[in-house]
Amino acid sequence: MYKVLLFDLDGTLTDSGLGIMRCAQYALDHFGIHVSDYTTLRNFVGPPLEDSFIDFYDFTPAQAEEAVRVYRERYFTTGVYENEVYPGTSEALAELQRRGYRMGIGSSKNEPMVREVLRYFDLARYFDFIAARDEAGLLHTKADVLRSAIEREQLDLQTTLMIGDRYHDIEGAHAVGLPAVGILWGGYGTRQEMEDYRAEYIVNTWQELLDML
Repeated sequence: MYKVLLFDLDGTLTDSGLGIMRCAQYALDHFGIHVSDYTTLRNFVGPPLEDSFIDFYDFTPAQAEEAVRVYRERYFTTGVYENEVYPGTSEALAELQRRGYRMGIGSSKNEPMVREVLRYFDLARYFDFIAARDEAGLLHTKADVLRSAIEREQLDLQTTLMIGDRYHDIEGAHAVGLPAVGILWGGYGTRQEMEDYRAEYIVNTWQELLDML
């Protein structure tokens, strides 16, 4: 039924929470907001960064833009490597590749960051294309990113499936006409979240995803 699989990155392929939370802590500190326990910033994992600073700390758009700039100071040198691949990810991607699926990344992360994560963890070899946020800031939401992938790669909506761990992934997929799988192995999204946003499929493990496909 499906021929193309679009994967979210953070919380789906890799557990990037540590780096994201510590970089958010670093950016907030720049504004005099001292968060002693970085684990309280867990909600920063998944959404576009600007939205998180605005939604969670009432930043203005200009402040959010500055916060992202400071965040990236630490992320590019340190935070990107405070990350690990979920167990079974490489093996599952290899199996999907063996089955003949065309695979891409659909991430709200900045594209250079996506490429570095894939390079560092030797995951790039599994993916045929990358759709991510652009440097010009024209692609902001997950829907923007997925729409760009659909147009650029000429994807068929009937045979393309989005796979992600948060409601942004499900909501973004539905906004552009794609069905979506909500994955739970990352521990960031919940079953209730996936049900509330009407994910077509919900899976707990990589094996469940393989069996479903």
